[in-house]
Amino acid sequence: MNSHPESAYAAYAAWRDTPQTGPIDLSIVIPAYNEQARIVPTIGAFAAHLALSGLTWELIVSDDGSRDATRALIDLLDHANVRVVEAPANAGKGAAVKRGFAAARGRMVLFSDADNATPADELAGLIARLEAGADVAIGSRAADGADVINRSLLRRTLSAGLRCIVRVGLGIGVADTQCGFKLFTAEAAHRISSAQTVDGFSFDLEMLHLAERFGYEIAEVPVRWFDAPGSKVQPAREAVRFVLSIARIRLNSIQGVYRHA
Repeated sequence: MNSHPESAYAAYAAWRDTPQTGPIDLSIVIPAYNEQARIVPTIGAFAAHLALSGLTWELIVSDDGSRDATRALIDLLDHANVRVVEAPANAGKGAAVKRGFAAARGRMVLFSDADNATPADELAGLIARLEAGADVAIGSRAADGADVINRSLLRRTLSAGLRCIVRVGLGIGVADTQCGFKLFTAEAAHRISSAQTVDGFSFDLEMLHLAERFGYEIAEVPVRWFDAPGSKVQPAREAVRFVLSIARIRLNSIQGVYRHA
């Protein structure tokens, strides 16, 4: 790969100015709620990383009813291949991801958090697993080789407890269900998101439950992760919602909600 700065800028400028009209390799979906402080640097990080990747790609910001300048800042960028899909009101992170997946046109679809806690350059490891035959590749802070920086003791303790609850409650064979960096084939992305019923923070649980239920191969990939400032996660409240989501997913399974998905 040519790494000359002028080549990278030329590739970036072409992506910025020329809409992708042919097949798209990669759709990046970023759910956003009041992310004016972080959304532009995150878009820039993906653009810088992918400029010379050889991939055709688009970036979709799924705005979940933001009340700040998130949308205005994206509009100011005026990027031909950055799209915004909007909700009329805040409906939850899961609902935002579902909306973004419905709009995605790529043969691969990435969900990434707006804080760039998992750096954009970790994407290559996930793509390699899809190219090797996996249907879903998920960034993991618990897999051997992961590099986790600045994670508080409270979050480490809570995560360990929630992993035990997930194993017992849903039997999901994944160590880290909540890392906000997950890559899907287009077929898996659209089938899973169309069956999704959980709109809140714990939507990842349902997506992975559905992936296993549908027989998709899931690859867990160690990633670098930094506990970025400005997180909206409130651990105690989300732990309660996490348990309630598990109960809802189990009830859905019992009642046959997913049977025809």
